[in-house]
Amino acid sequence: MTISRHYVLAAGGTGGHLIPAFALGQELINRGHHVALITDERGAKIPGCPDEIATHKLPAGRITKNPASWLPGLKAIAEGRMMARRLYANFAPSAVIGFGGYPAFPALLGAFAEKIPTIIHEQNAVLGRVNRFTARRVNAIATAYPDVLRLSPRYASKVHLVGNPVREEVLDLRDQPYPALSADGIFRVLVTGGSQGATVLSNVVPEGLSILPVSLRRRLQVTQQCRAEDIDAVRAAYATHDIPAELATYLPDMPEKLGWSHMVVSRAGASTIAELTCAGRPAILVPLPSATDDHQSYNVKEMVEAGGARAIAQPAFTAAELAKQIQLIALEPGAMENAAKAAKSCGRPNAVADLADLVESFGRAPIMHGLKSKSQSSGGFNPSPALAKENAA
Repeated sequence: MTISRHYVLAAGGTGGHLIPAFALGQELINRGHHVALITDERGAKIPGCPDEIATHKLPAGRITKNPASWLPGLKAIAEGRMMARRLYANFAPSAVIGFGGYPAFPALLGAFAEKIPTIIHEQNAVLGRVNRFTARRVNAIATAYPDVLRLSPRYASKVHLVGNPVREEVLDLRDQPYPALSADGIFRVLVTGGSQGATVLSNVVPEGLSILPVSLRRRLQVTQQCRAEDIDAVRAAYATHDIPAELATYLPDMPEKLGWSHMVVSRAGASTIAELTCAGRPAILVPLPSATDDHQSYNVKEMVEAGGARAIAQPAFTAAELAKQIQLIALEPGAMENAAKAAKSCGRPNAVADLADLVESFGRAPIMHGLKSKSQSSGGFNPSPALAKENAA
C-alpha cells in the first residue's frame, strides 16, 4: 500500500534546474504523493511542469560582488524564507528537495528553520553556489556525476550518485536502437544551444558542414534550434550551401528529434548531457565559457573519456575544426555506432527512480490525510484546488 506524503521541490528559473525537478515531481506523483514547486517568475514560465504540481513563486535574492546588491538581496532572501515557512505550515512536507538556483536558497533556509528534512540535487560536475551554501546542513546530497568539484570530502557520507533525471520521452529512447546509418544513407545532425540557443553555433555550424567532403555533405539533413535574431541568417547560409535544414527557435518535439539523429552538436548543459547519454547519441560539445565556475567544461569529461563525445572549447570552435572532428568519426566505418554505445555507457537511466527512492528514505512520519489543518491562509501560498478539495473531504 502506498502511503501518501507531501514533498516540496525548489528550483531556480532555468531548464537545467527545473527539468530534473519536473521529472522527480512526476515520479513522486506516480508513487501516490503530493508535490508542490517553489521557483521564481522565470521558472514559472518554463514548460513541462506536471499539471498536478502546484507552483508557488517567491522572491529570490541575488548577492553579487557589487555591494549595492547586498541589502536588497538579503531582504529578498529573508522575505522568501518567511513565505516558504508559511507554505510549509499549510502543506506539511515530509521533505524539501533543492535543485539549485537562487529560488532554492530561501526555500531550504525555511526548511532548516522548520526542521524539515532536506535533500539537494546537483546536476553539474561542479557544485553550484546555492548547493555549496547549504551542503553542510542538508540530510543528503544527490549527484549526477561520480566526481563533483567543490564538493567537500567531509560530506562524503551523505553523497549519493543517482544521475540526472530526464523526461520519460527521452528515457524511452534508451530501448530503441541507434538509427541505421549506411555509407550512402541520410546523415541526420541535430544542433541545439539549450533553452536560450547559442549564436556561436549559428555562426559556425552551417559553414563547418558546408566544407565537409561532398560524399558526406550531400547526405546531410539538419535540424537546428536558433535564437530568433539568428534564424534568418542561418536559413540563408544553409540555402547557399544547398544543405536541407529545419530551423526553429524552440523544438517542442526535442525527444523525437534526438531519437532520429545520428549526431548532435550542442552546448554541454547538464540536462543535455543526461539526454545524450540516456539515448546514446554521439556529440560534438561546445561548453558555454561563461557558465558559472566553467561547469560545462567539466560536464563533458565523463562522456569524452568514454569516447561518446568530442569537446571543442569555444575559442577553438571554428568551421574547420568542426568539419575535422565530424570527419574523424563520421567517415570511419563503425565509429558512429561505437561512439553511440560509449555515450550510452555513461547514461544513468534509473536516475529519477533512484532519486525518488532517496527522497522517500528521508522525511517525517507519513501523512495519511491531505493537508495539515490551518485556520489562516498564507498570502500567496494557497493549496492547489485538488489538494484543498481532498482536505475538505
